[in-house]
Amino acid sequence: MNSIECFMKAMQERHATKRFDPERKIPEDQLRTILEIGRLSPSSFGMEPWRFLAIRDPELKATLRPYCWDQPQITECSDLIVIKALVAPLAPGAEYPRKMLSRRDLPAEKIRAYFKRYDAFATERFKNEGLGCWSTKQCYIAAGNMMTGAMTMGIDSCAIEGFEKEKVEKVLEMDVAKETLALIVAFGYRVQEPPAKVRLPLDEIVEFR
Repeated sequence: MNSIECFMKAMQERHATKRFDPERKIPEDQLRTILEIGRLSPSSFGMEPWRFLAIRDPELKATLRPYCWDQPQITECSDLIVIKALVAPLAPGAEYPRKMLSRRDLPAEKIRAYFKRYDAFATERFKNEGLGCWSTKQCYIAAGNMMTGAMTMGIDSCAIEGFEKEKVEKVLEMDVAKETLALIVAFGYRVQEPPAKVRLPLDEIVEFR
């Protein structure tokens, strides 16, 4: 099977797994591969505004579950990946964007031009929708890649937005001025086969011009 066939097979087989086998654990090297896929994902301005918290501790999972609509995935999965989105570090003029943009192999004047362009962009975003909203959108790119990448290794997943955000942030002792909870992704192994995938046909969702 070539690479595109492997990718498309993963896209066909991946589903929102609701029940995981709590006895099966993801091998350490494969978990690190999933996290590496997240790290390598693209982000606007190359800001990499995500931070990943990998939770394996059964007690912590159990503490979180009531604040995640009591969903069994929280405690049954092998690994619960909490994706946090940076907020304050992304502010216009902050040190973090300068550090990230300075990694580019460009002349100093072009780097300064990027600073100016980013600050203008971030100022507009902060005014219109908030940097946390923009940052969270980037986290979804990483999450999608991680879930598809996991499926290529036979590892199931479920993206979870059903949670009480402030309560989960409190349990995890997050500095909400610095970062915000974007989403949670459960990874592990299914206990039953999913129904057939249902999607709209391509010609209903694609327009060529």
